Amino acid sequence: MKKSVFVLVLIVFMTSFVLGAVNDCKLDVALLNQDPYPAVQGDYVKLVFQIDGIDNPLCENVELELLEKYPISFDPGANPIVQIKGGTHTGAEYSSVLMVPYRVRVDSDALDGDNTIEVKYTSSGVSSSFQTETFDLNVQDVRADFEVFIKEYDYTTHIMTLEILNIADADVEAVTLDIPDQDGFSVKGAKTNIIGDIDSMEYTTADFEIMPSDGELLLKITYSDSNGVRRVVDKMISYDSSYFSARNGDDSGMSVTTILAIIAVVLVFGYWLVKKIFFNGKRRR
Repeated sequence: MKKSVFVLVLIVFMTSFVLGAVNDCKLDVALLNQDPYPAVQGDYVKLVFQIDGIDNPLCENVELELLEKYPISFDPGANPIVQIKGGTHTGAEYSSVLMVPYRVRVDSDALDGDNTIEVKYTSSGVSSSFQTETFDLNVQDVRADFEVFIKEYDYTTHIMTLEILNIADADVEAVTLDIPDQDGFSVKGAKTNIIGDIDSMEYTTADFEIMPSDGELLLKITYSDSNGVRRVVDKMISYDSSYFSARNGDDSGMSVTTILAIIAVVLVFGYWLVKKIFFNGKRRR
């Protein structure tokens, strides 16, 4: 009986010891560095994680994995899992800290500011289990936005002049403006206008030959961001013919050019008439 009690006590003691040993394996994972900071959408970023506590002999096989999900992705063939045997020192300085670098690509549509990334890690002991931690990846939004206005429309030539303003903080390159096929707006000639580069808070103009109706006009603006990624922005603008009625060639009123031409004709004719009367009167005398 005493022997059985002793064995039972010994089993409980050993179990407590093992569990305590497992619990004594504590790893501390931190995101040490991000380069560049902030990261750029669609570009690569280098992330360096620090694992502290791997020198503990109670930590057996340490494993760290950076999870591949939005807003980051790995190149094909890249291994997101890093493994090292616990209870060892690393590097020439016999440090208990392990540095784990990753090179990943940031999603081209990642949000501006802090984006969440996640790692999972474990030390395979008697009862191995993964732990997860989240960190912030700071991203700079290089996407542009625009305001578009109808500057003027000439009814005599059917030329519509559009004004495009880059309202984003980022400069953009290789901008093109396109008017897709749509009801109520008939474009004559080219439907795409190559604009070029537009700096932040700068504007330019583009001309289209178009037969418009009152309503909403859809425009597509395509540009290259600072990383060379081609992006498309759709814009709807309103066309109201009453804003340009004073320039309508079919209007009953006369244009300034027409009025000046009439005045010139009247002056020439008046001069000719006065001259004729004056000289004819002199000859009769």
